[in-house]
Amino acid sequence: MTPGIEEVFAEIKSESGPDSIARVEQMMESGRGERHPLQKGAKWILPGLSRTPWHEPYGYAEMDPVVKGLESNHAAIKEELAAAWSTQRSKFSDYEHYLTRQEDWQALYLFRGGGLVESSASTTPTAYRVLKELAVDTEKICPLLESHFSTLLPGAAVAPHCDLWNFSINLHLAVDIPEGCSITVAKETRSWEEGKCLLFDYSFEHEARNDGVSPRTCLLVDLWHPETTLPERKALVALITEIRTLLGEA
Repeated sequence: MTPGIEEVFAEIKSESGPDSIARVEQMMESGRGERHPLQKGAKWILPGLSRTPWHEPYGYAEMDPVVKGLESNHAAIKEELAAAWSTQRSKFSDYEHYLTRQEDWQALYLFRGGGLVESSASTTPTAYRVLKELAVDTEKICPLLESHFSTLLPGAAVAPHCDLWNFSINLHLAVDIPEGCSITVAKETRSWEEGKCLLFDYSFEHEARNDGVSPRTCLLVDLWHPETTLPERKALVALITEIRTLLGEA
């Protein structure tokens, strides 16, 4: 632990109690820690969180406004996304996952690098507004990660993988879903229902496919896992930011 992290952790414990970030400290001490076999590829596992791959989108009061806001605005979001795909394709880019870069997986970012992507306010204004008002301004989004439109071209497949940690959780709004598309999380395969949200813990192994004949697009939002506390979130941001800085990734 660096002096900077020690100072931040001491401040959090002074404000919120000596045990307020005990799980974060345990995660650091235990290295890879105890985990489900299908989380083996994740780097960090915060102990004490439910080992549940699939979550109910309406199962958490904290997330309800985000889910309802996205679903109720689906029609406008889909229309604006279609216009952007047709007339502003240059704003989409190959998706660069921490494991790979994929040309048949296109992304249009709304939130990245700890802040909103302001150009998206004019490109996809409804999604930008909903995200800002209900996820960013309320600090429900995990600032370590991102939100983007994720478009899988026909025939594209996302290989099985685990994402970095379990203390954030992935919300998908199904924006434009042709037949032949599927997502598998912890060996359970589901399909998106257009206009509805899916929620899952992406520290579990997951993959996706588009076996249809047109692009599949979801709006992805990386939210804090609802079982994490505010002191833990503050500590995790400081910790991961420091690690990225030391690794030259910041």
